[in-house]
Amino acid sequence: MKKDVLSITDLSREEIYELLESAVDLKAKRKAGEYTEYLKHKSLGMIFEKSSTRTRVSFEVAMTDFGGHSLYLNSRDIQIGRGETIEDTARTLSGYLHGIMARVMSHETVEKLAKYSTIPVINALSDREHPCQILGDFMTIMEFKKNFEGLKFAWVGDGNNVCNSALLGSAIMGMEFVIACPKGYEPKAEFLEQAKALGGKFTITDDPKAAAKDADIIYTDVWVSMGDEAEQEQRLGDFTRFQVNTELLGVAKPDVIVMHCLPARRGLEITDEVMDGPNSVVFEEAENRLHAQKALILKLMR
Repeated sequence: MKKDVLSITDLSREEIYELLESAVDLKAKRKAGEYTEYLKHKSLGMIFEKSSTRTRVSFEVAMTDFGGHSLYLNSRDIQIGRGETIEDTARTLSGYLHGIMARVMSHETVEKLAKYSTIPVINALSDREHPCQILGDFMTIMEFKKNFEGLKFAWVGDGNNVCNSALLGSAIMGMEFVIACPKGYEPKAEFLEQAKALGGKFTITDDPKAAAKDADIIYTDVWVSMGDEAEQEQRLGDFTRFQVNTELLGVAKPDVIVMHCLPARRGLEITDEVMDGPNSVVFEEAENRLHAQKALILKLMR
């Protein structure tokens, strides 16, 4: 495995399966109250340029479960906020820490951290990808569907960073990926080309029902992501037809699972009825962020 995980494509299919098997084992042990201090005396620095609930809490708990220590490093509180270069920050932190997790505005930041550090760097969200989210999602899919090959994964909404990782991850794992989004909100061509190079089978449509037809998985995300607030009015209008609701579920397979990376804007991209309904695995998915990330940091930092 590579030193760093900045993209879901930094992991092979075999490595993803290995991580998911580890995550399932770690989840079972935690439920049974079994903890092992695999990372005792090891520290993970967590650089945050964006607000967070699931990412911060899950990584902090993961390090605690392993007997290690996490340090919350708000970018405004460390010297990056006063102009110190990413390169100098990476070199400095390499002397103190055993790993870095970064939730950043620009993907270039995690790339520089990885290039200039001697310790593992994990992308915990950038403007390009969110590989940690997708590992938790894949763990959830494995729990409910038992396999990946041949599943139809319908993404309904914005072709954003989470969509990019889901698209690439689906290509790696052998799922059919269908993106339903308004024209102009598709993933960038480079991600489509990358998915094609990985052997991915995907289609893009502006018809949510066509995407959801016979789907095994329906996934949605907020219509206005962090950083897109200036486009809010335009986006809310453009995405009106792309709500995940009971009507949309009606054309999917009866045992379709509904996923959302959270936080959700209930009543916009997803209705209460669906999010709290029998097909929703949203909160199992949120929990699995913890277990999947535990498997990842254990692999990189042990």
